[in-house]
Amino acid sequence: MANLQRLLNPTSIAFIGGNECAIAITRTRELGFTGKIWAVHPKRDELGGIATVKSVDDITGPIDAAFVAVKREPTVEIVRQLRAKNCGGAVIYAAGFAEAGATELQAELLNAANGMPLLGPNCYGFVNTLSRCALWPDEHGLEIRERGVAIITQSGNIACNFGMSRRALPLAQLFAIGNQADVDMARMLEALCTDDRITAIGLHIEGLKDISAFARAAELARHHKKPVIALKTGRSEQGAKVTMSHTSSLSGADNLYDALFERHGIARMKSVTAFAETLKFLHHGGPLHDSRLVSLSCSGGEAALVADMALEKSVSFPPFNAATKTKVAATLNEFVSVDNPLDYHTFIWGDESKLEATFTATLSGGFDVGMLILDVPTHPHMNPAAWYKTSRAFTAAAKANNARAVIVASLPESMPLEMAAQLSADNITPMMGLDDALTAFEAAAMIGKSWKLSGHPDESREPVQQAPMGDVWVPSSDGLTEFEGKVLLNTFGLAVPEGQICSVSDAVKTANALGYPVALKISSTTILHKTEAGGVALNLRNAAEVEASATRMAKLGNEFLIEKMVQGAVAELIIGLTRDPQFGLALVIGAGGIFTELLKDSVTLILPTTETEILRALKSLRIWKLIEGFRGKSGDQKATLEAIKSVCAFAATYKDQIEELDINPLFILPKGAVAADALIKMRNT
Repeated sequence: MANLQRLLNPTSIAFIGGNECAIAITRTRELGFTGKIWAVHPKRDELGGIATVKSVDDITGPIDAAFVAVKREPTVEIVRQLRAKNCGGAVIYAAGFAEAGATELQAELLNAANGMPLLGPNCYGFVNTLSRCALWPDEHGLEIRERGVAIITQSGNIACNFGMSRRALPLAQLFAIGNQADVDMARMLEALCTDDRITAIGLHIEGLKDISAFARAAELARHHKKPVIALKTGRSEQGAKVTMSHTSSLSGADNLYDALFERHGIARMKSVTAFAETLKFLHHGGPLHDSRLVSLSCSGGEAALVADMALEKSVSFPPFNAATKTKVAATLNEFVSVDNPLDYHTFIWGDESKLEATFTATLSGGFDVGMLILDVPTHPHMNPAAWYKTSRAFTAAAKANNARAVIVASLPESMPLEMAAQLSADNITPMMGLDDALTAFEAAAMIGKSWKLSGHPDESREPVQQAPMGDVWVPSSDGLTEFEGKVLLNTFGLAVPEGQICSVSDAVKTANALGYPVALKISSTTILHKTEAGGVALNLRNAAEVEASATRMAKLGNEFLIEKMVQGAVAELIIGLTRDPQFGLALVIGAGGIFTELLKDSVTLILPTTETEILRALKSLRIWKLIEGFRGKSGDQKATLEAIKSVCAFAATYKDQIEELDINPLFILPKGAVAADALIKMRNT
């Protein structure tokens, strides 16, 4: 990281190339860079107003950073020359390396760098207003700042879009890192999260090179209390393929990224606008302890709209406590109903002192965020004076209560930038868009809760990986029958139905011994989807039904599994294990049985996991309400947790051999949890 700091915060810069370098030099000088600038070009006399030298070899002083904007072939030699000069790092603008299939050329580039940090290739570079430099060959809209947010993206064009936005985003640093041949997203996050001048970090991620390295960087950011959000694109088709079970279709690489972000306290964004607004909100005060909101507007329509929008977010508008309600009511007339969201009507509109009194009383209620909905006229022929009075009154009220406060324009064009600048100076977040504002509050609360959990370790956060209760089985082939899989899982504590393997001729005898009702299934290592193949018969209640079903299934094979039917289930879950090329083994928990594909109510956890994570995952499922208690029935929560922990223990023991596991359904009973079906696919090691 110390090595990377010379590149990111240079005191001397070499610009090597033509027009792109001339632009980058101009942008750097516009920011007031006071260090040494070297311009290198073999034929031109100056670049961006700086006299040139003919080659890197002609540079006589130290080089902290270099912007290399020449064709890809000479780039390699220039990098070798910079390395010989002990340069602190370089931005490689040229494209046509590994991203275009030229892996050998990229290897030559890295060899020439010999440990010198490289951003790129195929990289726009960066703008760092904190250090007054722009190794950046284009326009940008960043202003000089002493503190602010940082954005790291793999896309130069998306970086430009953020730089050109007019959203009052306090953007201090902007990085476009290209194809990540050397410095990747994880290393950038490590380097930035220790900088006290950076208030929050936004990541636009197409893919990660090293999941473990990124996880370490995310934990370092959390340790330094640096809030991080991510806009993840590029969903993997490979991760969504169905191989042998429902588990793969439920996990998918994108869900694994969700699990990664959740584990490390990174809030995931689904839109560019929410990404920008969340960074802005985090800049003005950081994460939230909770998401208890109070909303003020002079319109019942706005109050109803924001309340409806909140239904799909993890935020709430709790009612006023008695004392606060009395104080608010005292500032308004009898025609105003004091509720949250609060429609304070237009009776006091334009009266700054009365507005301040109402706002002060409202913000005294101890809410996590106080939001005023205010769309300001921005048409030239309109007079916004009354709206500015409202803004000033709200600012005074926030200061009086030391409250976390925002002003939200429901339409982005209705937040004048001059008002936004004044609000920011007063530490009131100027926000654009109601839905994006609610997303920002939700994200800030998610990060805050994650920080709180990470600061209070306990035994339940230890990885779940207890030893099996019986002998460890070593697989001899890549296929197990359902019965073999259940016997194996049972050694780790997972409850399974009482059952036996039998032939067609012994089916009735076996069923009679077990007791009715029973389930009859074909036993095979090749027929994985038995129901679709006609190899399952349930709730057989007498010998005649068993004999008829066995005879019908005989065309599929001569070996059957007969089990006692599990009855009285409150809910059904699917518990699965799946392997991803990047993430390794992952655990899937979701609604099971016929609801697996219908509801797609599932969550994915990266293994190893903890009891705390498992419980949080379970409680996030819609089906959990059935287990928790619904209409007089409830499931065994402890047994549910223990069943999942037994699967985790199995995964820890066979982590190098498991390809996939699918328990569907896991019946949740009033007392107990039983795996009614189990498929396991192992690989030889």
